[in-house]
Amino acid sequence: MRNKKQLAAKILKTSPKKVVFLVEALEDIKKAITRSDLRGLIAIGKITQFRKNHLSRVRARKIQSQKRKGRQKGRGSKRGSKNSILTKKDKWMARVRVQRKFIKELKDRNLIVTTDYRMLYRKVKGGYFRNKRHIKLYLTEYKLINKNEESQELKK
Repeated sequence: MRNKKQLAAKILKTSPKKVVFLVEALEDIKKAITRSDLRGLIAIGKITQFRKNHLSRVRARKIQSQKRKGRQKGRGSKRGSKNSILTKKDKWMARVRVQRKFIKELKDRNLIVTTDYRMLYRKVKGGYFRNKRHIKLYLTEYKLINKNEESQELKK
């Protein structure tokens, strides 16, 4: 029977361990001699093979459902370099936009003079300031904020 199992495995292009003989059909299988006999038994369904191994999706589905809920999305689960998560350019654009918006707001509220605004704008473009707080520190350090305008703003 071992030889027949090996022959059937070759026909099915699988391992002999995966070939299964039906218990009721053992007599017919013993009588089978040639490959064509075995092919006939395979066609009838007296010789079968176990289902091919597939990758289980259970864990993948579980992780996917957790991610839908917002879990497992922290920095530790990201792949690639820190710049592949958020590119240098995107970080730069976000920072510069915030800074430009801030100094424009100061100019619109007449807290800084146009010349100071232009100077700050160039410094922002040159990457001088780390963030919005850094601009505030710079303004207080160099006393660029109009005090009389600021007091009028506070009264409103």
